[in-house]
Amino acid sequence: MKKTMFLLLFAASFGFSQEWHTNLEKAKTAAKEKHQHIILVFSGSDWCAPCMKLEHEVLHTKRFQDYSKAHYTLLKADFPRRKKNALPEAQQTHNNSLAEQYNKQGYFPLVVVLDEDGTALGETGYVKSTPQDFIDLLNAF
Repeated sequence: MKKTMFLLLFAASFGFSQEWHTNLEKAKTAAKEKHQHIILVFSGSDWCAPCMKLEHEVLHTKRFQDYSKAHYTLLKADFPRRKKNALPEAQQTHNNSLAEQYNKQGYFPLVVVLDEDGTALGETGYVKSTPQDFIDLLNAF
C-alpha cells in the first residue's frame, strides 16, 4: 500500500513539473526564443526554511506552474549545505558566479526577475502570499 501511494504521488508530480534551467546562458537562449522574462531563484534547498516555504506555497503550486510555463523561463541557483545534496563542482562554480552577479548580499531565498538578456529588473524574497499575488509581484518588475 505504501509503495502504491508513493508511486501515485511520484507520477502525479510529473503532471505539475516545471522545467528549471541551471545555466544562465541556456536560460537566456530559451527566454529569447519565447520572449519571456527569466525568474532566477536563489535557494538553500536543504537548510533555508523560507526557501522551503517559497517552494511549497508558491513555486510548486499548480497555479504558479501553469502560469510560468507560458510566461517565464525559470532558472535555479541552489546552495545546499548537506554533503549528500552537494552539487557537482561545475554547477557549484556556476551558481557562485550567479551569486556574485545577482546576489552579492547572499540573501536566501532571493527571486530576481531578469529580462531575456540577463539584466535584472527587480527582486524579492519570500513573501507570504498566494501564488497569484506572487505572480503579480513578479510581473510588476
